[in-house]
Amino acid sequence: MKIAFFSIFGFDKPFFEKLKSEQHEMVFFNEQLNKCTAQLAKGFDAIALFTSDTVNEDVLRLLHNYGVKYIALRSVGFDHVDLQTASELNIRVANVPEYSPYAIAEHTVAMILALNRKLILADNRVKRHDFSLGGLTGFDLNGKTVGIIGTGKIGSVLTKILNGFSCHLIAYDICEVESLKTNYGLKYTSLDELCQTSDIISLNLPLNKDTKHLINAHQIAMMKNGVMLINTARGGIVDTQAVIDAIKSGKIGSYGMDVYEFEKGVFFFDKSETPLQDDTLALLTTFSNVLITSHQAFLTNEALEGIAKTTINNINQWAKEGKSINDLN
Repeated sequence: MKIAFFSIFGFDKPFFEKLKSEQHEMVFFNEQLNKCTAQLAKGFDAIALFTSDTVNEDVLRLLHNYGVKYIALRSVGFDHVDLQTASELNIRVANVPEYSPYAIAEHTVAMILALNRKLILADNRVKRHDFSLGGLTGFDLNGKTVGIIGTGKIGSVLTKILNGFSCHLIAYDICEVESLKTNYGLKYTSLDELCQTSDIISLNLPLNKDTKHLINAHQIAMMKNGVMLINTARGGIVDTQAVIDAIKSGKIGSYGMDVYEFEKGVFFFDKSETPLQDDTLALLTTFSNVLITSHQAFLTNEALEGIAKTTINNINQWAKEGKSINDLN
C-alpha cells in the first residue's frame, strides 16, 4: 500500500521508519489532516492519523473522492472520527486498542506525587536559592482513599501501583475486574460514593457520549474539600469551567491535567512565540496547584514502539485480507 502519515512528529517518526519495508510506501507529512490538507492524500490507499487530526464528514468525503480506503489511527481514542460516515463510504478505520498501559498509569502517579509534595514549587524555589519550606507540606499516600474511575488496562495497572503505596482503593466502572478485587482489595462503588469518599480521584476511561462531562459541577460538589483530581484520559470527560470554579473555591485542592477539553491545535505544538489565544487554558496555567502536561502521558519508548507496530500490523492485515482485527467499523 501507499500510506500517508499526517501529523507526524519528531518523537514518533523514527519508530515508523524502523518498520519501513518494500511492502509499503510511507510518506510523512507534518501537516494536520483537515479540509485544507486532505488533498495531500490523493493517490494514497491508506492514511495514518493522530488525535490532532480532523476526521469529520466533510474530510471523509474528500478522502473518499481521493481514493483513500483505509484509515489507521495511531491512538486508542477514536472520538475524533465520524465512524458512521466512514462506514457509509466503505472506508475501514482501525485503532491501536492498547499500548503500554504502564506509560499512562506511571504518569498518573508522577502527577499525584508532584502535586502532593509540591515538587515543581520546591524546584523553582531552590533555583532561586530560596531553601525555605513554608507551603510545601504534603500528605502520606499510605492509607489515603484513591478513587479510580475506569479499571480497564490503564486503571488496572494504576490499581497495582497504588496498592504498593498502601492506599485504600475504590473504583467505578460498568464492568468489574474480579482479579483487582481479589489481589488488591479494590472495592467497586457508585460514582457518587466514590466522589464523596476519595482523597484522590483519577480518570482512566474513554470519551464518548456517556462520559462527556462525567465530572461536572454536580459531581464536584459531592467531593471532599481539597480533593486531588487527575485526568490522564480525555479532556472532555471533565467540565473545565466547573473544575476552575472548584479550584477557586478550594473544593479541588490540586488538579493534574495531561489532557484538555479544547487542546486541539494547541497541545503537541510550540506556541511560545505567540500569545495564547485560549483564555481558559491561560487561566489554568496561572494556578500554582494545577500541574499541566500537554498530552504527554503516553510518551515512552515502549508505548511509541507498540503504537508503530500495531499501526503497521493493521495496514498489513488490510493489504492481505481487506480487514484488521482492530477494525472499528
